[in-house]
Amino acid sequence: MGLDDALIFTRVVECHSFTLAAKGLGMQKSTVSRRLALLEDRLGVRLLNRTTRKLRLTEVGQAYYDRCRQIMFDFAEAEQAVMQLQREPSGLLRISSPIEFGQLFLAHAIGAFMRQYPQITAEVELTARYVDPVEEGVDIALLVGQPQDSTLIARKLLETPRSLCASPEYLAIHGVPQTVSDLASHRAIVLGHDSPRYWPLLGQSIACHSVMTCNNITFAREAVLAGAGIAGLPDMICRQSPKGAWLRCCRKRNCPWVSCMRCIRRGVFRR
Repeated sequence: MGLDDALIFTRVVECHSFTLAAKGLGMQKSTVSRRLALLEDRLGVRLLNRTTRKLRLTEVGQAYYDRCRQIMFDFAEAEQAVMQLQREPSGLLRISSPIEFGQLFLAHAIGAFMRQYPQITAEVELTARYVDPVEEGVDIALLVGQPQDSTLIARKLLETPRSLCASPEYLAIHGVPQTVSDLASHRAIVLGHDSPRYWPLLGQSIACHSVMTCNNITFAREAVLAGAGIAGLPDMICRQSPKGAWLRCCRKRNCPWVSCMRCIRRGVFRR
């Protein structure tokens, strides 16, 4: 009964309604209300504050919900793992990815995956915007950095180190930075998710003179190649520079920022 009551509680919290939770569980609203009251009596605490218009978690209720949600998710994963061992995966897989990562790596990975599982079909969106996998019904959302929603389950797939890069033409005019402090006088090309005020260097806040901001890594690389300034670019993008127009890393000073590609799934139990 404990696991069943925990499921009822999590569904009420996620639906923000006894009526909707009861409908989703195939139960009477009165039964759901009674089971939740019994759960609170058994635990000796109030989990929800109820009004005629809304439900609000108590502090204890929030802690209990967080644990219950993870338990439900683990339980669902265990069942899913067993089921997957018994049948071949099939159906539609919806994936979103940053544009550059998708162009460079994702197509090859998906191609290999679909050869292994021919019953899978894929719907892929390459985008520069943040994708909410829960709201948009995306199965796998790849992104750079931390997810904005802490309730999502994220897994780091790989790290893509960055380097401060400039073209030979730019360095011939403005000089090669000899020390970290020299960067303050150089022209910076800033990516949209970076700070426009500081160079991305671990443990140091070196002010930068931003002459351009953009939200596309490939565009930033081309601006660097054109001699517009210095940018912190992922090494995987630097390796894709056109033949004969190689980027030069400024004294090979690697930026310690990590670009984490994450597989995101909603951390709740779905009936």
